[in-house]
Amino acid sequence: MKYLVKLNGKNYEVEVEKVGVGEKVSRGIEEANPSKELEKGSLPKKVTNHGGHNIVTPMPGTVLDVRVSSGDVVKEGDVLFVLEAMKMENEIVSDVSGTVKCINVTKGSVLSNGDIMAVIA
Repeated sequence: MKYLVKLNGKNYEVEVEKVGVGEKVSRGIEEANPSKELEKGSLPKKVTNHGGHNIVTPMPGTVLDVRVSSGDVVKEGDVLFVLEAMKMENEIVSDVSGTVKCINVTKGSVLSNGDIMAVIA
């Protein structure tokens, strides 16, 4: 899908492509440095999915807000997290309905593309 985005008075045409769970997208996105140490207070990001559906980070960024807790019931389209990436706030929404089985990030966590943020069963 193509969109026209206005940023700081300039128009940009962007193309958005839907990818499957676990696929990495690197075109136009600067990958985080994998050798960088975890920020203080952040949790390990590569974990098992505990038998549920993974909610993964679509791009590198910093978690600004965690809007769900373990045990919460969510519907497809519910906002789970707010991620700051490229100086923009991005809402990370659930692509499935179910119960939040675990949360793998906290406010302030620095994430790489493809990190598991939560698991929904």
